[in-house]
Amino acid sequence: MAELKTVARPYAKAVFEVAREQGHITEWADMLSILAAVTVEPKLKKALKNSAFSAEEKANALADVCAEIATEQGKAFLLTLAVNKRLALLPMICELFLQFKLNFEKAVNVEFTSAFELTAEQTQALAASLAKKLDRTVNLTSEIDASLLGGVVIRTGDLIIDGSVRGKLAKLAEAINS
Repeated sequence: MAELKTVARPYAKAVFEVAREQGHITEWADMLSILAAVTVEPKLKKALKNSAFSAEEKANALADVCAEIATEQGKAFLLTLAVNKRLALLPMICELFLQFKLNFEKAVNVEFTSAFELTAEQTQALAASLAKKLDRTVNLTSEIDASLLGGVVIRTGDLIIDGSVRGKLAKLAEAINS
């Protein structure tokens, strides 16, 4: 996975820079999201690996999928990927592009898991606290996991804050055993 990310990063960065310079970040994000979703579909994935189709045919087929939002530069990007046999990287390119977009917008996606559903006020307070701590706009997604027993686990990128009862019990057990 790290290898795919390494190969995809220059493409994602180049596309992001073009999109940023032209003020079309959202349009590129939409197009890449559609392409990423389509290229993981098994039948299309198989067709993209088929050497019977030329790079141009593969690029044109993908451009047709998002014809309403595909620009000439988008089509040229797809052709570049096809010629270099990198169409399979579209999901990773999309993921990296969206990370660049969030960073540019000074935003962050935060997932939090709690043992029970939080009220709207608690969720807003958590979002405000995280926004202040991270100095970014916070996009929260929540999940319920009763096995936490209580508290919350917060995940964003590499940062994990485990404030759950289950996590604290695990740390206590580790301390006792060592």
